[in-house]
Amino acid sequence: MPTFGVQGLDVSGHQPSVDWQQQWNMGARFAYVKATEGNYYKNPSYSSQYQGSRNVGMIRGAYHFAIPNWSSGADQARYFVQNGGGWSADGYTMPPVLDFEFNPYEGRTINGFYFGNTCYNMSPSQLQSWVRDFGNTMQALTGRLPVIYTNTSWWNQCLANPSGFGDYPLWIAAYPSSPTNNAGPVPTASWSGYSMWQYSSTGPFAGDSNVWNGDYASLQRFARAGSGIEEAFNREYQASSSWLGNPWGPIACGLVNNGCYQIFQGGSIQWSPATGAHSVRDGAIRGTYQRSGSENGPLGYPVFGPEICGLKGGGCYQMFQGGAVIWNSVTGAQISLAGPIRDRYASMGFENGPLGYPTSSQVCGLASGGCSQSFQGGDILWSSGSGAYAVTAGAIRANYGSLGAQGGQPGYPVSNEVCGLKNGGCYQFFQGGSMIWSSTTGAHFSPFGSIRGVWASQNFENGWLGYPFTNEYCSSSGECRQDFQGGSLIWTPKTGVSVYRR
Repeated sequence: MPTFGVQGLDVSGHQPSVDWQQQWNMGARFAYVKATEGNYYKNPSYSSQYQGSRNVGMIRGAYHFAIPNWSSGADQARYFVQNGGGWSADGYTMPPVLDFEFNPYEGRTINGFYFGNTCYNMSPSQLQSWVRDFGNTMQALTGRLPVIYTNTSWWNQCLANPSGFGDYPLWIAAYPSSPTNNAGPVPTASWSGYSMWQYSSTGPFAGDSNVWNGDYASLQRFARAGSGIEEAFNREYQASSSWLGNPWGPIACGLVNNGCYQIFQGGSIQWSPATGAHSVRDGAIRGTYQRSGSENGPLGYPVFGPEICGLKGGGCYQMFQGGAVIWNSVTGAQISLAGPIRDRYASMGFENGPLGYPTSSQVCGLASGGCSQSFQGGDILWSSGSGAYAVTAGAIRANYGSLGAQGGQPGYPVSNEVCGLKNGGCYQFFQGGSMIWSSTTGAHFSPFGSIRGVWASQNFENGWLGYPFTNEYCSSSGECRQDFQGGSLIWTPKTGVSVYRR
């Protein structure tokens, strides 16, 4: 038995005679009762179990066992409501439950009907649509979205861990082999935590044993809540109450994209129909998020919360619709907006790669409408004509800056830095040419043009000219020159390129 929360049980026709007073004396304060299965079965003990649990003071509700390949979600929702699966805001009726799990009749044919495999011979998209059909019908009939009871491994296997179900309260089934307060993973695309955990099918309570993930007051609020929004806020608060503290006001709605929020001592919870409810902890990440405009800014609403820590160097981050805010003690909290710059950062390993943590947010309005972002280990620059590439800290970046960077002769990078040339050299391509480096010569720019063409004809650094040890430079008379390890190339408008060996 977990050491937190409020204890409860669920029963079905397999437990026709339950001593409800005994269950209450053992500590159970809520009960779920199976009402129906498919559109062909009604629990003959339902009424006595449903009323018996209430008679001793329990908060109770009804659940439906889905057989999705038997009939539509709407059909089974109507059958459920017609046979006990209703809800009322009386304070002691839990919202209805959709029991969606392993096919108990896998591989069997009963009365001429083949029940299919563990996923009911249905695709993930078909099962997802079935749940939404059931849920929408339940909400229309009762005013509540149903709780989803499931097992994480089955949900991930058969429904492919979809997003978009975060407004459905989660009842997770997981039976640990030894005492623990850890229910294990939940389907992370839709939920960051659970409302209830079925932790045992063999006691201590009759039927299956469960725990409500919160205190008794929150269980009462869950029973009374009249909307999926309140349920979503309640679930997120259950998961984060240890640091959120007490609310400083009620849920307030009317935000952009029909969102809502609630302020707490330690942060906030924000909700939208697209993202569900997620918390944002007070601190540097929330401060940066607020300065960017919160949900009205480029980041939009949080898509999980609170922040996740334990990154390299003790860093933390939190994801939002429009990107992430990433923090460590050296760089502070910076925004990493979704888009080509963040995609390049991701391809280089985020903070674990050569760039490290961002030291600024993205800056736009550069030459040719480009954008850049600075990092501990360099910069990523983007323009519509070049794409997004990194210029990492070092001699190539220093020379690039001395030539005016994206506003100068090199223009924007069109590749990342590449090493492994002769004698350990490196190069990087830009719109205007390439920057090439060796430990002997340093980094120098080779612009596209006649001099570079002759150097290329001599096999670049692998030929007798070797590496350049100057940038190309021109005189007022119009003569241009670049010096190499093996000689010089000089260009004039009249003679073209002349080659001089050392």
